[in-house]
Amino acid sequence: MTGSRRTRGLAMAAALLLVLTACTAGFGDLKLRIAAGNPGGVYDKLAQTLATAWQSGLDIERPQVLQTQGSPDNVDRVLAGQADVAFVAADVAADRYKDRPGLAALARIHDDYLHIVVRADSSIRSVAQLSGHRIAIGSPASGVEFIANQLLEVAGLTHSVTTTLRGLDDSVASLLNGEVDAFFWSGGLPTPKLVGYNDKTSLRLLDIADLMPRMQALSQVYGTATIPASTYNQPLPVTTLVVPNFLVVPKSMPDDVAEALVRGLFDARNQLAGANPAALSIDVHPGIETQPIPLHPGALRYYRAQKT
Repeated sequence: MTGSRRTRGLAMAAALLLVLTACTAGFGDLKLRIAAGNPGGVYDKLAQTLATAWQSGLDIERPQVLQTQGSPDNVDRVLAGQADVAFVAADVAADRYKDRPGLAALARIHDDYLHIVVRADSSIRSVAQLSGHRIAIGSPASGVEFIANQLLEVAGLTHSVTTTLRGLDDSVASLLNGEVDAFFWSGGLPTPKLVGYNDKTSLRLLDIADLMPRMQALSQVYGTATIPASTYNQPLPVTTLVVPNFLVVPKSMPDDVAEALVRGLFDARNQLAGANPAALSIDVHPGIETQPIPLHPGALRYYRAQKT
């Protein structure tokens, strides 16, 4: 073999090695912490499934899923460097972003629907009639508490109701035993816990159509939606508020990591839907709709490659 042919052969071998290395390179040293939520909740179930998918897809140590109070806690952990990825309600993310623009979004993942629940035999028929009553408004530092306080303020009820902080299970139990007269919940449709009780027609939802213009003026992320009567065995459908959920990261996350995480998210759609039906709505096209939180440059690179 001549010198030039030998040189060309070595160059081709080196190029092939680079291609193979690039194709098989993983993120072996990458360690991730995912801020999720309460054990067994939607965020937690999706985070556990996503952690397993990222472990396999990125060839990394399984990400640590952090149990948290919910969206406000999750955002604060990312901004404080105590979490690398977080599930968060869009209204909470938008509120924090105004003063601390250190967040970037990977994707819009699924939507939650506001439920304001009373007993089926209650005389309360509207939000205005909550005045003078006891209301459970979600777990401390949760997205439910955030949205409940927003709505009570818009409705002019902040100082005319007695609020208590309780999670969903405690809220349902407290409503049925008379400790509270109503409770707030924000979750997917249907929320299994509520389905079980409404098979017995124990609970009723309040319509908030009259408050939606003021809520939407408060935040651009709020949308209007209808909860069909059949969802919870209700006498009538109700108009309510819908809020998206985002997957967010620090702006400082390397582009290649963010791109790989987004790819892993969409590759794991079937597993995520198996973990919770809310994930059925995860899709590339609505995934880019994260305003006012900007998409991370790495995430944007993924979406552009998908021609979205």
